[in-house]
Amino acid sequence: MSAAAAASAVAAGQPLLVASFAEWREAARDLLVHAVPPELVTWSQPGAGDLFSGAPAPMPDAATQHPSISLDQTRPAPHVPRSLMDMLQTAACCRMPDRWAFLYRVIWRWTQGEHDVQSAADADGGRLHSMVKAVHREEHDMHAYIRFRERPEAAGPPRFVAWFEPRHDVLPQVAEHFVSRMGKVSWMIATPDASVLWDGATLHNTGPLMSSAADLDDAGEALWLTYYRSIFNPARLNTQVMQSHIPARFWKNLPEGAIVPNMITDAALGARRTGQAQAVGRKSGATIPIAPADAQPERQQPSKLDECRRCELWQYATQAVPGEGPKHSPIMLVGEQPGDQEDLAGHAFVGPAGKLLDKVFDAAGVERRGLYLTNAVKHFKWEPRGKRRLHKTPAQREVEACHYWLDKELAAVKPKVIVALGSTALKSVLGTGSVTLKDTLGKPIPHDGRWVVTVYHPSYILRVPDENAKQQAFKVMVDGLKLAQELLERPPEEPPA
Repeated sequence: MSAAAAASAVAAGQPLLVASFAEWREAARDLLVHAVPPELVTWSQPGAGDLFSGAPAPMPDAATQHPSISLDQTRPAPHVPRSLMDMLQTAACCRMPDRWAFLYRVIWRWTQGEHDVQSAADADGGRLHSMVKAVHREEHDMHAYIRFRERPEAAGPPRFVAWFEPRHDVLPQVAEHFVSRMGKVSWMIATPDASVLWDGATLHNTGPLMSSAADLDDAGEALWLTYYRSIFNPARLNTQVMQSHIPARFWKNLPEGAIVPNMITDAALGARRTGQAQAVGRKSGATIPIAPADAQPERQQPSKLDECRRCELWQYATQAVPGEGPKHSPIMLVGEQPGDQEDLAGHAFVGPAGKLLDKVFDAAGVERRGLYLTNAVKHFKWEPRGKRRLHKTPAQREVEACHYWLDKELAAVKPKVIVALGSTALKSVLGTGSVTLKDTLGKPIPHDGRWVVTVYHPSYILRVPDENAKQQAFKVMVDGLKLAQELLERPPEEPPA
């Protein structure tokens, strides 16, 4: 039965079968056009069968069933404000047995002029607000308590799988959240009713593919549980606070949920006293002077950029952003670090700074596809500002840790000229902090058998408020690109004219 025939179905005494908000909206529109009041409508949804269901009973004549419904007379489609429709769409995700009937009662009251139905002080409005709040809370809980487990590489995609048992129908919204946060890594979220699969480019919706979290196996989970045990302090255990922070229904699907009860029991049986003993650690050992760099154990260096753990920035970035360009480009541009859009896309200079850089290329007469573009730091360093992620300048130790990857790029590409975009890139390329951007603008520097040209970073032009300063900085960048092309014909030992 189509949603457009909703009024006819009600007139014939048939229930309206609705499976989604879109179907409900079309049915509600048809009912409102024919002025069908809520008390005459029986709503149903898939799976909500009668306890004594059998062959359907014959439907009585429409005139006998609902003589007040006139299918010949219609009125204009009502206008409902966007704010109310957004609330209705969110509330439709709340798993209530009478949600479709309730939502129609709300929208019917609004069309009858009872606009206080949207207020939390109204009985129906208060329930609507509660349903919206419950849905938003469930979305937040899924963001916070989903635990992805990594599958073996031999098993193929998806690389990460998670299991969750939501109280409300929030899987589509939560899936879009993880699409924007996890980049091109493939993953799947399974629930008892549906599953979503992200293959790195497209989001696929399917029916249930798993029955519980027991179907998941993660080789790294043992390492996580070992770490969790090591940070557990029995002397500071507060079970009431622990239970209030994480509701009990989430513990069964968390990896640490299997060991927490035993850890609490051990704390009550004596581990708490051991943790509080004053004699523990009282004796001090001998102090051996040694340089911090010499104290570091020799570790195997990462072979793939995505595996890099040389500093802590990887924990907060979506993904590492490698350099891009011809394998043997004569000119390499080195920026500071990826921005917000580069972090999400996984490509260098695709945000506002990259668009400005394209204008510089056009003015200088060079083609972007002939240049190799990269950054001194490969992960996005940021700080929260409301709902935005704002750029934060990387520390010197982070620049030094990432120089490992810049050296590999220089060895592979073998550029004749390096264009350093800004102070951070200049110090990383030269390996010293004694040089300044101001003193090197327009003055090429011979370094390690190649030329180094310094220009402003394009983000500086975007930030500077003065229009004359913008034009001057833009000219410096254009002149620097032209100089880089001229230096291709000069050996680094020969000073430019």
